[in-house]
Amino acid sequence: MPKLKTHRGAAKRFKKTATGKFLRAKAFKRHILSSKTTKRKRQLRGTSGVSDAESAKLDRMLPYK
Repeated sequence: MPKLKTHRGAAKRFKKTATGKFLRAKAFKRHILSSKTTKRKRQLRGTSGVSDAESAKLDRMLPYK
């Protein structure tokens, strides 16, 4: 059987949990942070889950993760 290729861009951005769900970093926290409030920047910390519709796509992109 031929092997499936991992989508390298997705592999760098998403992490799979033990239960099979995907985690992602939150957007809008890279630059121009001086105009954002402290509360908004604090809420952008950490990781959040990926929706079920996107998880189906990620399962195909990351077959071995």
